[in-house]
Amino acid sequence: MRKTNNRGAKGERGDLYRQVTARIVAELEAGRLPWVQPWGSAGIGPCLPHNAATKRPYSGINILLLWGAAQERGFAGQGWLTFRQALGAGGAVRKGERGTTVFYADSFVPKEEKARAAETGEDAKAVTFLKRFTVFHIDQCDGLPEGLGGEAAPVSEADQVPLAEAVIAASGVPFRIGGDEAYYAPGLDMVVVPPQRAFFAPINFYRTALHELTHATGHAKRLGRQLLNAFGSKDYAREELVAEMGSAFLCAALGIVPTVRHADYIGAWLAVLRDDNRAIFRAASQASKAADWLLTRHREAEEAAAALPQAGRIAA
Repeated sequence: MRKTNNRGAKGERGDLYRQVTARIVAELEAGRLPWVQPWGSAGIGPCLPHNAATKRPYSGINILLLWGAAQERGFAGQGWLTFRQALGAGGAVRKGERGTTVFYADSFVPKEEKARAAETGEDAKAVTFLKRFTVFHIDQCDGLPEGLGGEAAPVSEADQVPLAEAVIAASGVPFRIGGDEAYYAPGLDMVVVPPQRAFFAPINFYRTALHELTHATGHAKRLGRQLLNAFGSKDYAREELVAEMGSAFLCAALGIVPTVRHADYIGAWLAVLRDDNRAIFRAASQASKAADWLLTRHREAEEAAAALPQAGRIAA
């Protein structure tokens, strides 16, 4: 009986991976990239989807799913709640509203694996699985307190530039401006970007820099992704997918409208996703971790700078 349930659970998990991958593949086949969305409706700038009650941003594949749902259904902003959170905030989901499914990855160690590890002295291997739950956009709710969504006003381009500059500086990644190509050199651990005059719009310099910095997070001394991949290989396409999404997540977090850096790789990404229905989950997770790595260092640098005047004061 237990074996039958396990097979059923595995089948359900496989269906979830297939359903989400099929949705992403359909978008790519139509020439649309799920991590590049139209922005600016209702005076709201780009931002990451977040839980309106906890203010915590969603990550990984959930960013793509929630961005896509907001675009498809014309929602303003990126604030989401569970049914219970809406009630807890004093409001309610309107009757008949359809929620959006998001996922949470968890893991457990089976009893058999614990016994094997105890017998051999090896580390027990955990089994990962997906939990799914439903969220509703704040536009689908009534009676919520005003301002619960926490949407920030659009960031002007004049403010976007110093933010992006600060992220580059805080990363600690060697950064050189020059030449006519943008790339990350893993052997040298260096990002190279052409000068700003080489770009049609100044902000494109920073979009490109954030893409290459996302590659740099994969260095062994940072997040340790596989970076030395032959051009045209599936591993090369996988890393480019991570960098595309990671830079889009970074741009959105900084109030910069994400754009496509390498649309010519769509065919290669489709081949990867069709071959492995978990590839988009892994790539989105790695992209979130890369963006978080860079944003954390930016935040830590800001906090350190803010503490300097206080530390330098002498008590009277």
